[in-house]
Amino acid sequence: MNNTLVNGHVEDGFGKVADAFRANFDGNPGESGASVAVYVGGRPVVDLWGGLADTEAGRPWKQDTIAQVASTTKGATAICAHLLAQRGELDLDAPVAKYWPEFGAEGKDQIPVRWLLSHQAGLPLIDGPLTLEEAYAWDPVIRALEAQKPLWTPGTEHVYHAVTFGYLVGELVRRISGKSLGTFFADEVAGPLGLQAWIGLPAEQEEKVARIEFAAPFTLEEMTQGILETTGLDADTVNAWMTSVWGEGSVQAKAGVLGGAFDPTSDYFTKREWRAAEVPAANMVADARSIARMYAATVSEVDGIRLLDPATVERMIEVQTDKTRMHGLPPGLDLPADRSFYMSLGFWRSCPPQPMLGPNAFGHPGSGGSIGFADPDAGVGFGYVMNRWSFRVGEPRASSLSAAVKDCLGM
Repeated sequence: MNNTLVNGHVEDGFGKVADAFRANFDGNPGESGASVAVYVGGRPVVDLWGGLADTEAGRPWKQDTIAQVASTTKGATAICAHLLAQRGELDLDAPVAKYWPEFGAEGKDQIPVRWLLSHQAGLPLIDGPLTLEEAYAWDPVIRALEAQKPLWTPGTEHVYHAVTFGYLVGELVRRISGKSLGTFFADEVAGPLGLQAWIGLPAEQEEKVARIEFAAPFTLEEMTQGILETTGLDADTVNAWMTSVWGEGSVQAKAGVLGGAFDPTSDYFTKREWRAAEVPAANMVADARSIARMYAATVSEVDGIRLLDPATVERMIEVQTDKTRMHGLPPGLDLPADRSFYMSLGFWRSCPPQPMLGPNAFGHPGSGGSIGFADPDAGVGFGYVMNRWSFRVGEPRASSLSAAVKDCLGM
């Protein structure tokens, strides 16, 4: 039994979450350091942390330790867009070019905002080439997106816009508010709620960042097996899906490197320059407490603050990817959205590959294992971050924690 010290607070009735959190340190891949937090009805009921923020240095995970959360960032970015929509400053059905005229080039003039938020715009990658410095500078990416033709007729297909999502939505927010996405998030979300969360990390916060470690490499074959187990789809379907959409040279494989700027062999994501930049699809640094608090404030009042009203939430969680086909699939192959990519307007919805709580739960996971979500019916906000990155599908650490919350709530 692992003797990792776990600190924090758990209210009566939520002990099973603490049990699951401790068990994760013994599991596969096992934790190095992590934190988990749960809000119910606007109140914190679980706030736990433990393990090591840096194994090499023996640095313990503390109450104020923060971690990189990869695509969990996308949920924060989507919340910013929906704040503008709620205020009447952003019309989800208006053309993007209404707010960003240059975007309308190359046949993109009729793409509505909702297609950016639901990964249906046909712009999952940059033709390139782009350097890392250009990606950090923001404008070169925006100019490239403006000049690019969609890969498909927008609105007819979808595929995960792994990195471009943040630039597309972030530029919309900038055009409307006059603020970069990171600044808007700081002013409108993190500041009012008192979050330890940044998209563009200030230098003075660097010493709190947990050091990323990697679990054993995960092959495409193992990824395929994980999808078989979590989706319930047949092997022929999953193999065809993985090979065509995620295989070498596929659009999805190219999407993450942004025209060569984000070369994974360069270890860019371990460096200060990455954390200091604003990459609103992928580089938020936060703790679990802040992610849970942010999501809680979308479905309930948290210390007098509610970010989104019920009508906004109802509109933004309507699934969109059940209306179009996944780009890159071979002819004749059909994937049910709730077993593959169950995406609303910027948020995953609860589904077998991405279990959260009830059927209306929404949120976003991040590469490596982190996740944040809310459940409007249960009034829950949930956050989980860690520094041992594993790329297993149906990440067992997060799913065990959410399953424990569900059990505690009698769902």
